[in-house]
Amino acid sequence: MDLMLLFKAAVMGLVEGMTEFLPISSTGHLILTASLLHWHGDKVKLFEVVIQTGAIMAIVSIYAQRLWKTLVGLPTQPQARQFAVHVCIGFFPMALAGVLFIDVIKDVLFTPVVVALGFIVGGLAILWAERLQRMGRRSRIKDMDDVRWSDALKVGLVQCVALVPGVSRSGATIIGGMLLGFERKAATEFSFFLAIPMLFGAAAYDLYQHQHLLSQADIPMFAVGLVMSWLSAWFCVRWLLRFVAHNSFVPFAWYRIVFGLLVLGTSFSGWVTWAA
Repeated sequence: MDLMLLFKAAVMGLVEGMTEFLPISSTGHLILTASLLHWHGDKVKLFEVVIQTGAIMAIVSIYAQRLWKTLVGLPTQPQARQFAVHVCIGFFPMALAGVLFIDVIKDVLFTPVVVALGFIVGGLAILWAERLQRMGRRSRIKDMDDVRWSDALKVGLVQCVALVPGVSRSGATIIGGMLLGFERKAATEFSFFLAIPMLFGAAAYDLYQHQHLLSQADIPMFAVGLVMSWLSAWFCVRWLLRFVAHNSFVPFAWYRIVFGLLVLGTSFSGWVTWAA
């Protein structure tokens, strides 16, 4: 058993879980972490996608009661059907865009410079959304029951921007939701629910496309990454829900901007060689 490989898998799982649901781009952090660990190749790219399912299991465990209530209520409860339909509507645009363009995006945009620019632009978008909140812009959607199909579609379209590495899926859906009239907590929770079909679907699609890369020897590596992703995401989501109840996303915006500038500065100065 390669202990260094398991260590790298654990670090990547930890980073995935800590960043997946924060508006700071898990993909961007995974690209940069893999670069620092000198861990590259097609199997690593597949690993980065698959361990997202660990983070999603954290959402499933935290919201198990709500999800189960929705599932058993689908045949008889209009509210449950409405919730499920809205999640599907929000999921569809990015799923379609991903299937059509993900290979091109991976070949062209998965570079440290693009990630850094995605960090910075996303940070500026957060500052803009929070400024509108401070100016007293009224939020129409306070919880999931207030979401209309058109709201779900708009958030789903905004989510497509997150196909650019560094933008952040959660950041795009949360900030997009806030700009569209969601309260901060409602936007955060809707982002969580949209992540369930999105990330499970992405992992299943990548596994199907690249199953030839896998062997039985990879099981420990994937298991470590999945467990670390689930544990770190569970703690992170619980913390985030408490945080957004009393705070804005401004600290995340400044983190994104400073981190993006740091990556650009170290890249152009040659202090750090960020691999594509």
